[in-house]
Amino acid sequence: MSAIPPIPLGTLPPQALGVRTHCPYCAFQCGILMGEDLGGGLPRITGDPNFPVNNGQLCIKGWTAATLLDHPRRVTSPQLRERGEWRDASWEEALDVVADKVLAIRTKHGANANGVFGSGALTNEKAYLLGKFARVALGTANIDYNGRFCMSSAAAASNRAFGIDRGLPFPVADIAHAEVILLVGSNSADTLPPIMQWFDKQKASGGRLIVADPRRTPTARGADLYLQLTPGTDLALANGLLYVAIEEKLTDPRYIADRTTGFDNVRGVALQYHPARVERLTGIAEPHLRQAARWLASARSAMILTGRGTEQHSKGVDSVHAWINLALALGKVGAPHSGFGTLTGQGNGQGGREHGQKADQLPGYQLIEVDAHREKVAKVWGVEPATLPRKGKSAYELLDSCGSEVRSLFVMGSNVAVASPHLSRVEQRLKALELLVVCDAFHNETSAHAHVFLPTFQWAEEDGTMTNLEGRVIRRRVVARPPLGPRGDIGILHELAARLGCGEKFAFRTSESVFNELRRATAGAPADYSGISYAKIETNDGVCWPCPAEDHPGTPRMFGDRFHHADGRAKFFPVEHRAAGEEPDAEFPLFFTTGRYKEHYNSGAQTRAVGKLQSAQPVPRLELHPRLARRHRVASGSRVVVESRRAKVEFVAEVTADIRPDTLFAPFHWGGRDAANLLTGGALDPTSRMPEFKLAAVRIAGVRA
Repeated sequence: MSAIPPIPLGTLPPQALGVRTHCPYCAFQCGILMGEDLGGGLPRITGDPNFPVNNGQLCIKGWTAATLLDHPRRVTSPQLRERGEWRDASWEEALDVVADKVLAIRTKHGANANGVFGSGALTNEKAYLLGKFARVALGTANIDYNGRFCMSSAAAASNRAFGIDRGLPFPVADIAHAEVILLVGSNSADTLPPIMQWFDKQKASGGRLIVADPRRTPTARGADLYLQLTPGTDLALANGLLYVAIEEKLTDPRYIADRTTGFDNVRGVALQYHPARVERLTGIAEPHLRQAARWLASARSAMILTGRGTEQHSKGVDSVHAWINLALALGKVGAPHSGFGTLTGQGNGQGGREHGQKADQLPGYQLIEVDAHREKVAKVWGVEPATLPRKGKSAYELLDSCGSEVRSLFVMGSNVAVASPHLSRVEQRLKALELLVVCDAFHNETSAHAHVFLPTFQWAEEDGTMTNLEGRVIRRRVVARPPLGPRGDIGILHELAARLGCGEKFAFRTSESVFNELRRATAGAPADYSGISYAKIETNDGVCWPCPAEDHPGTPRMFGDRFHHADGRAKFFPVEHRAAGEEPDAEFPLFFTTGRYKEHYNSGAQTRAVGKLQSAQPVPRLELHPRLARRHRVASGSRVVVESRRAKVEFVAEVTADIRPDTLFAPFHWGGRDAANLLTGGALDPTSRMPEFKLAAVRIAGVRA
C-alpha cells in the first residue's frame, strides 16, 4: 500500500516499523508512523518515538486520523449543481465550467471580482501555489485564508515588535526548562494535548505555571496560580503586571537599554494601570497580580505564551503587544529557556501565513505593497511586477463582499460556513455568489452553497511540507493510495491555470519541484527557506527557518543576539485597554466566548465524520456557572436558548463552577443550527483584521428541560 518503503527507526521492534509522516490536525504536527494493518484494513497509526516534538505521544484525533481515508461519505467524482441537486461530472467538464465562468466574470466585472479563500491546513507547496494562482492566473488581489481567523493578531504584533513572526521562536522542548510560564488564553490540554508533556516536565523540575483564562479549563486546573479574568481584559491585565514590575523595580534596565527602543512611552502608559484599577477591569485581586509579576521577574528563565483567547478580539494586536511589552521589560525575550511565543493552532498555521495566502503578503513574509518584494517574486514567477495586483480584502471582508464586489469564490480546504463570525451574514453572502467552487474531500456546510465541488486527495495521499508551531519545516509523505477519482490540489491548480492561459507557470510534476521554486522566491526574505531541501529535512527531523543557505543548520532559537529590525532592537508599543466591539449591557448582560473540545478540530468537518470522536462529543454544550443557572432555573441537560443581536442558538446546558458567573462558553465545531458563530459578530481588529470571536454580548432567551 505504501508509496515509500518503511523506514527503520532506531531499535523499534519490527511490528512498529512504518512510514514516518505527521498527523493531519494541529500545529504541533506530531510525528506518526503509518504501517499496514495486519488484518488488511486501514493503515495502523502509532506515535513516532524518535520525533523530538511529541516523542511518540498522540491525542485521540491523531490515533483516529486514518478513519477518514476510506470513509463512505468521501466524494470521489467532480460534481456540478443543477436545479439544486448535485450530479457527477467528468474532470474536464467541471474544470471547463469553472474556467469559463471565471473568465466571464473577469471580462464583465474585472479581475478582482474573482476571489480565493485558502487554508492553514494546506501544505507549504499548496499555500504558495494558491497565492501564485490568485495573482498570476486570476490576476486578483482578493485572496485570503482561514488563518486570518487564527494567528493574524499575534503575527502583526510580533512583526512590529520583533521585526519577524514565528509562533514559537524557540523549540517546544525549552518549555520544560522554564522556571515560570505564564499561559494566557490557551487551553493547551485540549487544543494541543501532546504539548502537555513539556509542561509536566517543567512542573516536575520545580517550575511554576500561571494560567489566565475566563474558564478553569483542564489546563488551568494544573496551574500554580490561576487568574480568572473577565473576557476581553487581557490587555489591562498585562499592563497591570507591568505596573507592578515598574513599581517594585522588577524590570531589567540593562536589557531595556541595550536591546530595545520605546520603553519610556510604554512606562508612562503602564503607570496608569494601578492594581486597584486593573482589579476592577479584570476581576483579578491585587495580591495575585503582584504574585504573578514577582514570579515572572525573579525567575532565571520565564516564558509568556499566548493563544486565541488573547488574540481573537477587536483589540487582539494591542493585547499581544501588551504581553510582549511585559516580556521585554523583564528582559526575558531571547534569554535561555525564556521568551515570548504564541501557540499556533492549525496544522500549517505557521507556513500557511508565510507564503502568500494573506491578502497583503507574498511568499516568505514579503509584502505585496513593497515594490522591491514585488519585483523579486515577479522575477521568480516570470511575470512583470506591474501585472501583480496590490493588497486585497482580508478574510471576513472578502466573505462579506461576496455577491457584490466579489462574484466568484474558489475555496480550498476551508469550511467558512462554520469557522467565520456572524454566520448568518456569511451564509447570505455565499448564496449570492455567481460561482462558488469548493475543493475538499468531503461535503461540508460551505459546499452546501457551492455550484462546483472538486474532490481532492487527503493528507496521507500526498507529499509536501508543513511548518509546525516552532517554525520547523517537516515532511508529509504519501502513505496511502487515493481512490480513483480525486486529484491533488497542485494538479487542479495546474489544469485551471492552463484553461486560463498560463498553464506553463504551474506545470510542476512533483511537490518537491514546487518547494524548490518556493525556496527561490523566499531567498533573502524574513521567512527564508532557501537553504531547506527535502533531503535536508529527511536527515534532521525538520529544519527551522530562517535557513538562508545550503550549509546553514536552520534557526531553532531566535533573538539570542539581535532582533529582526535593522537596528537589531525590539520595539515597545504603548497600548491602552479599550472596550470590545460589543460589550454586555442591560439588554444583553452576559459575555459569550467560544473554544474547542479535544475530540474535535476547528469547524469539525473532519472530526464529526469520525465515529469515535463524534460519539465522545456528539453536540456542543453550553457551560454556565451554578449561580447563573439557579437564576434561570437551568440544570445540566436543560436546553438553553442563547441570543445575541444577530441570532439565537439552542444548546445543551452543562452547569459548572469552572466558568465565571457572567460568562457563557460553547465550542464552535458545529454548523447549522448548532453553530456558535451565529452569535459572534463582525467587529475587526484595525491592524490584523481579526474578527472578535472571543466576545459577544448575549442573554438567555429560553430554557426547557
